[in-house]
Amino acid sequence: MEEMEEIEGMQRIGINGFTLKWIAIVSMLIDHMGAILFPQYIEMRIVGRLAFPIYCFLLAEGAVHTSNIRRYEIRLLAFACLSDIPFDLAFFGGVTLEHQNVFFTLLLGVLVIEQFQKHEGKWLYGAVAFVLASVLAECLHTDYGAKGVLFILCFFLLRRFVLAKQAVFAAMNYWLANGGVQVYAGFAALPLLLYNGRRGPKMKYFFYIFYPVHLVILYLIHYFEILPA
Repeated sequence: MEEMEEIEGMQRIGINGFTLKWIAIVSMLIDHMGAILFPQYIEMRIVGRLAFPIYCFLLAEGAVHTSNIRRYEIRLLAFACLSDIPFDLAFFGGVTLEHQNVFFTLLLGVLVIEQFQKHEGKWLYGAVAFVLASVLAECLHTDYGAKGVLFILCFFLLRRFVLAKQAVFAAMNYWLANGGVQVYAGFAALPLLLYNGRRGPKMKYFFYIFYPVHLVILYLIHYFEILPA
């Protein structure tokens, strides 16, 4: 009981979803600047590892609390398609089908969550949906692939366990990173532990729009060599 009171107290003085989104946006921008403009600075990629876990966490929260999960999925699909060419240009220099942007991964994660919610108590449906989504993520080569879908599912299934979901995520990330730079994504558990369960000021479409727009800008900076390498 005392431990629960301490956790609840920590949540009341913690940070809201608005702040988490900004942490994710800034770290993602730093990451993509490092990948596209300054690949020699691995530190920028390390900072960027915070972004995706935070987005997975907020996505799971959003999927649970949305009043219309189908509309949520349609929005993710729309921006996945809208972001496809900017993503290809920024990271591959031209249009390609070899890799898909992170919106596709997020969409697959929400589709899995929908099955768990629709068939509550019948884990087989959700498990099958997870396997199918993971296979599809790997076949399409979406950003973060099957492990991205796994992180989303982790945050959803353990959403009522404040400490456990971060511990499980950090452990899975460490294991799946296999010694690579992705291991630093585990540090995202620190700001996520401070989440107080409140949405904060609304910025519903900001990230959706920011994602393709910042990729176009970074591509143009790189293409026209506006900044020194």
